Amino acid sequence: MIRFTALPPGSCLLPLLLCLWIVSPDLPADGVQLPQADGSTLQLDRPASSLVTLSPHLAELVFAAGAGHRLIATTEYSEFPPPAARIPRIGDAFRIDTERILAAHPDLVLAWESGNPKAAVGQLRSLGLRVWSIEIRSPAEIASVLEAIGRAAGTPDSASEAAARVRDRLGALEERYRDVSTVDYFFQIDAVPLFTINGEHLISRGLALCGGRNVFASESSLAFQVSHESVILADPDALLAPWLESQADPLAGWRSWPSLRAVENEALFLLDADRISRATPRMLDALERACERLDGLRNPRGSG
Repeated sequence: MIRFTALPPGSCLLPLLLCLWIVSPDLPADGVQLPQADGSTLQLDRPASSLVTLSPHLAELVFAAGAGHRLIATTEYSEFPPPAARIPRIGDAFRIDTERILAAHPDLVLAWESGNPKAAVGQLRSLGLRVWSIEIRSPAEIASVLEAIGRAAGTPDSASEAAARVRDRLGALEERYRDVSTVDYFFQIDAVPLFTINGEHLISRGLALCGGRNVFASESSLAFQVSHESVILADPDALLAPWLESQADPLAGWRSWPSLRAVENEALFLLDADRISRATPRMLDALERACERLDGLRNPRGSG
């Protein structure tokens, strides 16, 4: 708060005060512009001092951008980093408690475009809340969203540093596997029913950086059900799946087809589900691990 006091005649302080008001970081002259998933732009007059996120990966991104202290509510399963586990809950990504969100009075709600129920997100907007819809479609966009969150929450320096680290790691990954031969893989989202992804999915785009080629890349749906017979016909070099330590091996059933190339080569690779399935900087941990495993099929130990 600025307090004005009587100034002596001829004082030159007034222009200085006006200058300080104009350049104040809390009141940016052009506001804050946030690109939304549908191509539109959300305009904020100033950075938000309180945030609500509607998915675990958005909460993780807020912390990664240095704005965890702004987060006042989030969804179930938001457990990383550890302080996120202590944030109050407003339902989960698919069942949002609108009343709790309204009671929290957030300056800004971060929504997951392809995951949150559109009716619930629309209701939040109709009730007057500022809702920013986010969709990350490529690993490079993780860095862009981090920077945008930094602008939205007033932590641009921390967010820029985090974004730079993401870009450096992606650049190193791409450089390491430049001009390598392709390795065909099948990515199993779920075993029963058998679900997979196409080439436009974030995971597929990440694995493409190291020469991974999704055997169902050309399918039109981002995620879809397939038959075992279609996977056997594609005969991929490797099978990959997200996995939690508390779960049984989701790829174990494929060992019933020993003639499948991936089974014959023992190329059934499990990836940390929390990392590979969330569009955050930690996703790069899983991508780097997956790329190493795929590269091992190009250069098996003991080969000349």
